[in-house]
Amino acid sequence: MEALLGARLGVFIGVTVILMGGAAWMTGRAVANTWRPAWQVVAYCILEAAGSRFLIYALFEGRLLSATGFLADAAVLVAIGLVAYRYYHVRRMVEQYPWQYERAGLWAYREKRSFG
Repeated sequence: MEALLGARLGVFIGVTVILMGGAAWMTGRAVANTWRPAWQVVAYCILEAAGSRFLIYALFEGRLLSATGFLADAAVLVAIGLVAYRYYHVRRMVEQYPWQYERAGLWAYREKRSFG
């Protein structure tokens, strides 16, 4: 597992999932709340993955230039960022346009049905 991630599993979970995952969640929230498109979450989270690789290298003697480690970091961070983006985008649509949209679950909204 260490060869795949470029770091020990505990370091990967601590730095990538918890620390940088929190940053990815805030990134998704910020992009959704400012009405920007989802592809920007992907771009920012890839930059965060590079930051995660550097922190693992600088603080925990992990491999900096680990392609599989970078891809694992990027996949986890992009997933967290996109989940946050969708959650806050749905929330924003329902709050901003309550006469037109209603929640259809945690990750979806739908148009309100008109009676008439």
